[in-house]
Amino acid sequence: MNGHRPLVAIVDDDPSVLSSLARLLEVHGLCARTFSSGERLLAGIDRLAPDCIVADLSMPGLNGLDLQRRLAGSDTERPIVFITGHGDIRSSVRAMQAGAVDFLTKPFDQAELLQAIRHALGRAQQAREANERLEHVRRRIASLTLRERQVFERVVMGKLNKQIAADLGISEKTVKVHRARVMRKMSVKSVAQLARMAEQLDGDPSR
Repeated sequence: MNGHRPLVAIVDDDPSVLSSLARLLEVHGLCARTFSSGERLLAGIDRLAPDCIVADLSMPGLNGLDLQRRLAGSDTERPIVFITGHGDIRSSVRAMQAGAVDFLTKPFDQAELLQAIRHALGRAQQAREANERLEHVRRRIASLTLRERQVFERVVMGKLNKQIAADLGISEKTVKVHRARVMRKMSVKSVAQLARMAEQLDGDPSR
């Protein structure tokens, strides 16, 4: 995980559960930080930046589903594994539909929990890599001039140089010059690669 031990935030209102889970994760090479409520986790989450979260579903105040909803509004993906002492099917369905990695009923098997956490950490790593690729595309797009951006948008639509020239009211020769600059600035060698970058931008929620 990028040269550091993965950090797991554990949220439960039972101190004995917090301590036992923290020991379990530390034994298996993971860093653990414990929180007695969802509110306490949210207060320090930006500073802590956990790779994933293990949260009790039924807690006083902010419960697990409430915590999940609050986290869904943040920019960073933080996968959640839910644990609960009550086999609430309706809540588990809601949690999974909202993107939870797993939903385990106490007492759960330690191996099962560790497997769910590894899955969550893998999802977080994939999200980080996708964000890095998107940021790379954003930086390159920002380096384009207005005219180059206009040419870029039409190239990925599949338009020919003469069609782009007609759209923009410039010569076909000028389109070719701008097109070559776009390819160079975007560090691509084919229109297919350029189109994939455009697809990444289309899926960017910040746009």
